Amino acid sequence: MKLIVARQTVSRNLKFRRFSIYLAAIAFFCCLTNTVRAEPGVFEDRIVFGQSAAFEGPAASLGTDIRNGILAAFDEVNRTGGVNGRKLELISYNDGYEPELAIDNTRRLIEQDQVFALIGEVGTPTSRAVQPIAREYRAPFIGAFTGAAFLRDPGLTNVINIRASYDQETEELVDFLVKDRGIKRIAILYQDDTFGSAGLSGVVAALNRRGLELVADGTYMRNTVAVKRAALAIRKAQPDAVIIIGAYKPAAEFIRIARSIGVDALFLTVSFVGSNALASDLGKEGSGVIVSQVVPLFHDTSVSVVASFHDAMAKLSETSGRDLLIDGLGFVSLEGYITGRLVVEVLRDLGDDLTRETFIGLFEELKGYEIDGFSLQYGPGDNQGSNNVFLTVINDDGKFETIKRQAADQ
Repeated sequence: MKLIVARQTVSRNLKFRRFSIYLAAIAFFCCLTNTVRAEPGVFEDRIVFGQSAAFEGPAASLGTDIRNGILAAFDEVNRTGGVNGRKLELISYNDGYEPELAIDNTRRLIEQDQVFALIGEVGTPTSRAVQPIAREYRAPFIGAFTGAAFLRDPGLTNVINIRASYDQETEELVDFLVKDRGIKRIAILYQDDTFGSAGLSGVVAALNRRGLELVADGTYMRNTVAVKRAALAIRKAQPDAVIIIGAYKPAAEFIRIARSIGVDALFLTVSFVGSNALASDLGKEGSGVIVSQVVPLFHDTSVSVVASFHDAMAKLSETSGRDLLIDGLGFVSLEGYITGRLVVEVLRDLGDDLTRETFIGLFEELKGYEIDGFSLQYGPGDNQGSNNVFLTVINDDGKFETIKRQAADQ
């Protein structure tokens, strides 16, 4: 009887020891995992960012260019070992400029890929759809390619805007028309969604401040080029200028149709259009079209940030095997580069104290960054870094030139 009890005791002790070893192994693994990955997307050797944007469809050039610019900035710092020993990576998914796909992509990036932050979202309707998801997870939402006012809400502390707003762009366009050109008969073509509505409200507000109203308006559906009906409606009002709030393909189609049916007007649009793609699509018909920009001329290498951008794109060409100096340089990719550079500077500031909260918290302080002379200023209640708006015009050769304002008080 005693022998049986002894054997049972030995058996229980062995099981207990094995169980203890098992628990210790789990504890060690968890500790190791926490050491390597203290925050979503943050590893000992890399930091992973996520992007949902249009890489197919009528707005594909926008997503591609923003991504190239961000990658150029990441590649630039990765060549020197990364930021504080960590290299920067980007996972990108196509949403075709459709909110439903953007939602699916964003949940995948945050919940499955466990990215540290979202960067380079393209568009107002997609940003409106996915920003609440980013806010829910307190994931930084960085450098969305949109000037929509709702993203400038001081309460959206996880949102970090780079560019000037659509209100600022449309104010500059209307001011130019009225003061410099003496034009008061102004019409608008806008995309029938939140992006178009944002541009429309900016134009209407700018006109109202000058005691003016739109003489005509027309709309088209997102991701289509069905603009002929709008062109016919606008022609009836005989405007002297038409402001277009849309992407490059419908904008180009509208300009071609409007001119062919006798609309003798000046055509203007905001930066979201995708300036290089618009000029390429229009060809010789692009001459005289005016586009507001939120970054300097992408080919003016006398500007420090532009020179750095060209150098980074040249090096990315070597890495990627694509010649980005031929078709990759543009206003949109320059904006993406500045966005990527800002991320690098913030990560350097944070050092090893890197979490989503510390990243977001840095922008709630009074903080300024100089990206090779391009100034970005943030602070309490201010999540927009730049207020710069530049007016450009497409020349006969398809290249862009800065417009020098004539008004004395500009």
